[in-house]
Amino acid sequence: MPLEEYHKALRQGLKEEKEAIARGEEPGLRVLPENPDTLAVRRESLGVVEIPSELIDGTCNDLRKNAFSRGFYPVLQEESEFAHKWSNLCKAHLEEGIRDPIKAVEYLNHFYVVEGHKRVSVLKYFGAISIPGVVTRLLPKPSDDPEVVAYYEFLDFYQMTGLNFIVFKRPGEYQELLQALGRTNREAWSAEEIYAFRSFYYMFRDACYRDNADRRYISVALLVYLKIFGYQQSRNKLSSEIGKELVKIRPEILNRLENAGATLVLEDAVKKPLFSFSTTGKICAAFIHGGSAATSKWVYNHEYGRYLLDNTMGDQVRTLSYENVLTDEQADEAIEDAVKKGADMIFTTTPKLLLPSVKAAVLHPEVKILNCSLNTAYPSVRTYYPRLYDAKFIKGAIAGTLTQDGRIGYVADYPTYGSIAGINAFAQGARMVNANARVYLEWANLKEGGGVERLHSRGIVYIDHLDRLAANTGNDMHGMHNLALIQCHWGRLYRSLVRRVVEGSWKQEERGSSAISYWWGMTQGVVGVLCSRRLPIGTRRLAGVLRDAIREDRLDPFYGVLMDQQGRVVYGDDAPLPADQILSMNWLSAYVEGRIPAFDELTPKAQELVKLQGIQGLEGKTDP
Repeated sequence: MPLEEYHKALRQGLKEEKEAIARGEEPGLRVLPENPDTLAVRRESLGVVEIPSELIDGTCNDLRKNAFSRGFYPVLQEESEFAHKWSNLCKAHLEEGIRDPIKAVEYLNHFYVVEGHKRVSVLKYFGAISIPGVVTRLLPKPSDDPEVVAYYEFLDFYQMTGLNFIVFKRPGEYQELLQALGRTNREAWSAEEIYAFRSFYYMFRDACYRDNADRRYISVALLVYLKIFGYQQSRNKLSSEIGKELVKIRPEILNRLENAGATLVLEDAVKKPLFSFSTTGKICAAFIHGGSAATSKWVYNHEYGRYLLDNTMGDQVRTLSYENVLTDEQADEAIEDAVKKGADMIFTTTPKLLLPSVKAAVLHPEVKILNCSLNTAYPSVRTYYPRLYDAKFIKGAIAGTLTQDGRIGYVADYPTYGSIAGINAFAQGARMVNANARVYLEWANLKEGGGVERLHSRGIVYIDHLDRLAANTGNDMHGMHNLALIQCHWGRLYRSLVRRVVEGSWKQEERGSSAISYWWGMTQGVVGVLCSRRLPIGTRRLAGVLRDAIREDRLDPFYGVLMDQQGRVVYGDDAPLPADQILSMNWLSAYVEGRIPAFDELTPKAQELVKLQGIQGLEGKTDP
């Protein structure tokens, strides 16, 4: 019997070895990269721990490397002494069980065996989930390497939970997991919490393996699954139910595994397909808002866009509207109701409804769901947002011509994707027309408040706030006269998005596992700048010249050498800055006085939005 088991294990080992060679990889076990004394800055004894079997994939001894495949299956012939010892150990395991812990070192979430290689091989062959071992942890030298940064985040997670089977290789993902689990602090977990999560994880792991997933897939799949379906709602599900849902969210998982991100669609020009499958009946488009048109200017503008859609495409489109959808539960109910009423497209008009939108999209793939947000990577949901930085550039140029002392105020709302580009574009425009211009930056959603008031107290006359450039002619807000404001033509944007479905061109823009994000601005007629008659005629003419130049692609706010506040060149090519770099800006121009606030300086409402749409690294940034 044990020899028969060895024969089966050997066949598996030889198969893995052959597959590794075919992939151009070196067969055999992974070997600890260097001498432990030079590899790590510190050793840490963990005592006896349960080691996840899938994380044991290496050896500290070169001599043992070629006795096993990468999966720890034997590869030495059946007549060898090694095969005899393996078979005896197999017999002992079947009769009384293997109890002695192995010895191993752990480095960057890989476990390298010091003693007990055959024990690992036998236990892995019989499907052991974990293997007891006396473990020494080797702590890597801190660096900017993303894997090392992620590993030190793992150490914080391990200190809280004692769990070592969740492995992420990208920074920030442990924090995402904690948020998905509803954890808002770094307190140690109770024994009951650890037991409950471990039980759920192994149920989830079983569902992944039933779908032939590899170990790299599981942690990422777990994170995506919990973000979409929720931990509390899923913790009592059976493996079979989880497996069915995993199939539905596979594009979301692949997007993260492949780091596919989002594809920015910058132009509103889609060719009709050669064979048109355009719809013959009316498209039903539902709009779901996080507030009401009566109290929110944001919702009012989207509702006005819906009204224009109804009036310009009424023979092809009918619309539904849902207001005051404030929670995920209310979003689920509103979306389900819209689907029952025949919605072909659903627009959720706030980033706060992104995850309910994704959940609905994977459950209802026949419905096209779009969320008003930027730079989110969920292929099941397309996103859209106005591209504002061109218009901000024009307003900056207007302010630059008006200021007498070179000082211009700017009050930003949230440090989210696209907002930093707006600040910098405003500064670029001001500096283009006024070599002495400086932009003084404040934020509207700080806990301490008073952004506009602080600019007033400094005697700054021209202040850009709430997308409006105004002149301070008094001691309070009633003395502010609007000189220029940004207009977002939501009706134009919604018509274009619906047209993609009506004309049958929706699928043409799919890009594999990448998400699709529509980012349209002045060139596409989605954004405009309205100038007051209070402006000098020369300034109004300048705004018109800049507008036409931008629309005709003769002018770009971010062309050529760009420098940050520290005087570093962040871009120096003789070409416009790529759109993805504009969108993800997390630095301020050399012409800006001020700073990007820390996460804990923001109001709770702002923090909620920043968690969804905040620029990279902000959430971990604390008050200096």
